[in-house]
Amino acid sequence: MNPTSYASGVATVPLLGETIDANLRRTVATHADRDAVVDVATGRRLTYAELDEAVDGVARGLLARGLQRGDRVAVWAPNCLEWFLVQFATARVGAILVTVNPAYRTHELDYVLRQAGVTMLVSATSFKTSDYRAMIDEARPGLEQLRDVVLIADDSWDRLLADGAAVSREDVARRSSELAFDDPINIQYTSGTTGFPKGATLSHHSILNNGYFVGEGMGYSHEERICVPVPFYHCFGMTMGNLAATSHGACIVVPAPGFDPAATLRAVQDERCTSLYGVPTMFIAELALPDFASYDLSSLRTGCMAGSPCPVEVMKRVIDEMHMGEVTIAYGMTETSPVSTQTRKDDSLDRRTGTVGRVHPHVEVMVVDPETGLPVPCGEPGELCTRAYSVMLGYWEEPERTAEVLRNGWMHTGDLATMDAEGYVQIVGRIKDMVIRGGENVYPREIEEFLYAHPDVVDAQVIGVPDERYGEELMAWVRLRDGAPELTAAALREFCQGRLAHYKIPRYVRVVDEFPMTVTGKVRKVEMRDVATELLARGQLG
Repeated sequence: MNPTSYASGVATVPLLGETIDANLRRTVATHADRDAVVDVATGRRLTYAELDEAVDGVARGLLARGLQRGDRVAVWAPNCLEWFLVQFATARVGAILVTVNPAYRTHELDYVLRQAGVTMLVSATSFKTSDYRAMIDEARPGLEQLRDVVLIADDSWDRLLADGAAVSREDVARRSSELAFDDPINIQYTSGTTGFPKGATLSHHSILNNGYFVGEGMGYSHEERICVPVPFYHCFGMTMGNLAATSHGACIVVPAPGFDPAATLRAVQDERCTSLYGVPTMFIAELALPDFASYDLSSLRTGCMAGSPCPVEVMKRVIDEMHMGEVTIAYGMTETSPVSTQTRKDDSLDRRTGTVGRVHPHVEVMVVDPETGLPVPCGEPGELCTRAYSVMLGYWEEPERTAEVLRNGWMHTGDLATMDAEGYVQIVGRIKDMVIRGGENVYPREIEEFLYAHPDVVDAQVIGVPDERYGEELMAWVRLRDGAPELTAAALREFCQGRLAHYKIPRYVRVVDEFPMTVTGKVRKVEMRDVATELLARGQLG
């Protein structure tokens, strides 16, 4: 009989038993004169000593505005220096940082601010096609608990810093000393299967240590310069990027507010970055640049790829042409801070493209039979579960939804996986119908419920279909009311525009009289995907 699909991460390095701020202060004391962060788009760069001073300025402003330990502060902005400062300032004073996707629209913003009970929102004024100021004005009248809005590119940011002059550094240090590393410090929203996102609540201990051990997996030291084009609002950016850097005394390089392949490679070249992050579609876009060969990427050594499987040919080019011989693959989810497994820098190409690596230090993973909850033999598929310091405290104020996925300390991921005898994990499917589009997790139910608001839609089902660029694209199957005019993909996208994040808007639409059903009345999404894939291959989707 094969051994059981269970593995625990051997740890030669202990967990960090400190808050995010205590860890940052320790790094500042050791690496005061080294670069901490470079915001390429604005030309701003801070050493660790300067970062400490800037974080303290924002922290003093937060205290001056009456922020208490446990109050929620949301940040809604693309990647920028201010985002970075708010992350560490909230951790310094014990406010819980609520990260808001820059692609969100009014409907989604309203829900997150209301559900988390956000008292202060720090926001950009605009980004790309998003007019944040206008959307905030639209949402704010119904948000009684939202006392304060601070706009980054506005004099309200300067007023926040000016207000902080009335608060001493000693006051901030006193507040920081009162915090515990098990305190909740971050709420990150994941798309929900029942129509609304869930707020995964994470502690200092979970995200600080996860960032630290992701960095350890790539051999980080204080010499590292890490290029982070992935968004800060997600664990990939703020934990695997920012906290991996600060916990090692390394430098974060922010190439642009949003992903730009040319800006990313320029930043790597000009800042002599040693590590580069991205989902596979980002690396594909960088490699596809007409002038790719003109960039000097010789400083690169490692990096991290996550979000969706990486094609073998892409990984070969990343290693050979981008000089990332020690690039690693990571698997995780927001609820686990996020990483549970990671390939090693010396793993073979087959391991780095065919698996998501082995269990992280101080973490347990197990593949179980979804029906019995018992571990399956190695090589057999089952649901991947993980238990560790990294598992969330729960979904914010949703104990019932927490209990659905957290049992006996085990986080049930909903992913189907296998584990081989050496502990390498392979993701083979998803129990739920989550779609991964370009590294963004999209749950169809949320979009389906939104589509019901269309006056001509009686019912809607959303699935993922294969896409060369994004891995998967969204397709909506809809049933229309009697007498309704034909609904085109363009018309449905127009209905969604401005009300749903761009990556949640279906690319394809198929109008049907009925959905394929099981004998018990459940929609057969597997059959829908098969039909859609065939139509796509014949060029008949629209």
